[in-house]
Amino acid sequence: MNDRYEDMYQAATRYYIQGETMESIAHQLRLSRSSVSRLLKEARESGLVRISLADHTGSQSPLAATLASAFGVRVHLVPVRESANENLRFDQVARLAGRLFTEAVDDHQLIGVAWGVTLSHVVRHLGRRPLVGSTVVQMNGGANQRSSGIPYIGEILQSIGDAFDAKVVLFPVPAFFDYPATKQAMWRERSVQNVLRLHAKLDLAVFGVGSLQGVVPSHVYSAGYMDSRDMEKLVADGVVGDVCTVLLREDGTYIDIDYNQRATGLTPAELQTIPRRICVVADPSRAPAVVGALRARTATDLVVDESTARAIADRARL
Repeated sequence: MNDRYEDMYQAATRYYIQGETMESIAHQLRLSRSSVSRLLKEARESGLVRISLADHTGSQSPLAATLASAFGVRVHLVPVRESANENLRFDQVARLAGRLFTEAVDDHQLIGVAWGVTLSHVVRHLGRRPLVGSTVVQMNGGANQRSSGIPYIGEILQSIGDAFDAKVVLFPVPAFFDYPATKQAMWRERSVQNVLRLHAKLDLAVFGVGSLQGVVPSHVYSAGYMDSRDMEKLVADGVVGDVCTVLLREDGTYIDIDYNQRATGLTPAELQTIPRRICVVADPSRAPAVVGALRARTATDLVVDESTARAIADRARL
């Protein structure tokens, strides 16, 4: 195995750094050209070689430029045909988001992840990129009155940890506490404070946007986290959706929403301290919630399909 690794390292160094041809490498290492090709392939798949692109400045279409100018984000547009069903739309957007996420991570990073329907799609398309000293951190609680949330949330986070050889830190608290006072007490617990300290130092975050009215139901509104009375109160309070389970109105306000005193995720103000924040959306019916999230300055990057991008622009009257 050590000899194989050494051959991989020699072939990769000569090919990618020194610019030698495969024929030259084969001659120097006394191998066939096909053997060198296989060594280079193994070097990429094992993570010995990491091929990265320059930072993507976003799509250049007029629609992307309009959204970028209005909200101060990089917009990464995914072409999806109008007739595509919801599953295909989510899959196409998740593919680009997975590639972008894989390229954005780096060694010794704290990587924040907000669980949800969108992220469950994105993790299927992550590339293998072994990192050194990096940690994946759950950004919002997941337990509800019927479940700890760990099987669903843990699978999402562990998939990311496996792709990047990163440590995984779960946040074992409810998505929403029953009482604000309970949250305040829990926030004084040392085990919780350890996770909150990681939240304050995140280098990168990836998340979707939940919506009260999404065609594809948002997990937080469909899996027992709220009852019918809660939902009625949110609608009366002008709530259109959430980011990291922090509820938002379409104008981007959130501080005076009573329910947020019980929420456990990072607020938009806390998200803004994270250098890179990738927001992924693939549902035109979520446009009001996305407008609220963008007005709250939650994201630096927006990965979105063209139909959803048009719905966002129309909703924001751009």
